[in-house]
Amino acid sequence: MYKRQIREDTALVSIMLANNEIGTVQPIAELAAIAHAHGAWFHTDAVQAVGHIPVDVKALGVDMLSLSGHKFHAPKGVGALYVKKGILPNIFMDGGAQEKGRRAGTENLASIVGLGEAITVATASLEENMARITAMRDRLIDSLLQLPRTRLNGSREHRLPGNLNISFEGIEGESLLLRLDMAGICASSGSACTSGSLDPSHVLMAIGLKHEVAHGSLRLSLSELTTEEDIDYIITQVPPIVEGLRTMSPVWEKIKDL
Repeated sequence: MYKRQIREDTALVSIMLANNEIGTVQPIAELAAIAHAHGAWFHTDAVQAVGHIPVDVKALGVDMLSLSGHKFHAPKGVGALYVKKGILPNIFMDGGAQEKGRRAGTENLASIVGLGEAITVATASLEENMARITAMRDRLIDSLLQLPRTRLNGSREHRLPGNLNISFEGIEGESLLLRLDMAGICASSGSACTSGSLDPSHVLMAIGLKHEVAHGSLRLSLSELTTEEDIDYIITQVPPIVEGLRTMSPVWEKIKDL
C-alpha cells in the first residue's frame, strides 16, 4: 500500500514516527529505505517520540526530522528541525542569514537553551523512565479492559510508553471527559489539535472504528512525573464513571447483551 502511494514525481515522503492519539510507533527505518529506493527524500515528524523513546537519525535513515520542545518539558514554542548534511530545502523565510541562511529572524536564545537542557534531562534516564512508565501504562490498560465492551486502540507492542487510548462502547467521550475533569483527572478524547471539534477522531475512524465506538474514546498520557498513586486513583475513578454513564445511555441498553 505504502509503495503504491509513491509516484515517479514524489519528492518528499513525511510520516509520523509515533502517532499522537494512539501512540503507534511506525517502522521508520524501513519506510525511509523504500522512499530512498524511489528517489524521494524522507522526513519524519518525531514530536511525540523524542524524549520518550530512543531516536537516532542515522539508525532511522531519515533526511529530516522535526521535534517540539514542550513534549519533553522544554518551553512552549521552541522546536528543532534536523536536516541531513547535503540536503538543502528551500528557504521559507527570507531577510537574514540566521540558521545558516535557511530561516531569517532573531533566535529565541532562552527557549533554545531550555530545549537543550530539557532534552539532556529527558535522555539521561530514558531507559529507566521507559520501563517504569510502560509498566504503569500496562497496569492501567489491563485494569480498564476488564470493563465489558472496551477496547485498546493501537498496537500494544509498538506503542509509546506513556500513551493509552481506550474506547468504551455505549458512552459519549465528552461526557466522560467532563466527569473525569470533576474528579481531577486531565484527559482527552482525541488530539489537542482537534479539541474544538465534536466529531470523532479521524485517526480512530481511519483504523476502522465505527462512529459510535470512536466517540467513546479516552486518551491518557503518562510521563516520568506520573506516580503509582496516580494510576491507583485513575483505576478507582474511571470504571464507576463509565458504568454510571452507561446507565443513562440508550445506546448501551441496545448493545450490552449482544
